[in-house]
Amino acid sequence: MSELQTSRPQRVRDVEIRTSADAEQVGLLRSFAVDVAMRMDFDLDVLEDLRVLVDEACSLLVRLSRPDSMLICRLEPGAEGLWMHLLVEADQPTPPSADPLGWQIIRALADSAQEQLTTAETGYRVSLELLAGHSGTDRGE
Repeated sequence: MSELQTSRPQRVRDVEIRTSADAEQVGLLRSFAVDVAMRMDFDLDVLEDLRVLVDEACSLLVRLSRPDSMLICRLEPGAEGLWMHLLVEADQPTPPSADPLGWQIIRALADSAQEQLTTAETGYRVSLELLAGHSGTDRGE
């Protein structure tokens, strides 16, 4: 009987995606994030939470964005989980937390969620920094 040889675990690298800040692109970003998390051996429950988290965070930023804005998503795998840095440019100084339901969902699903609103040359930059962990137990569940 032959032995099954498995390949060494892949080193998961940082990924940066730039796309138009459009609701139609949210699925693409969700797919990238879930693929990276799968390579990091996230369990199925955490993958489902990640899908909802990415959907909510990206949708919220798309709603805040300027019509011609890009949505920038940087995924950084780390020992504590998957860091996600999301950024759009906006015309109004509205932080993500101004949407109470959306912000509550993000805070419930992320191990860490930070927002930032800064002034830019043509308006404002709205960003989110999120951490999705390997298991829901990190959030005190």
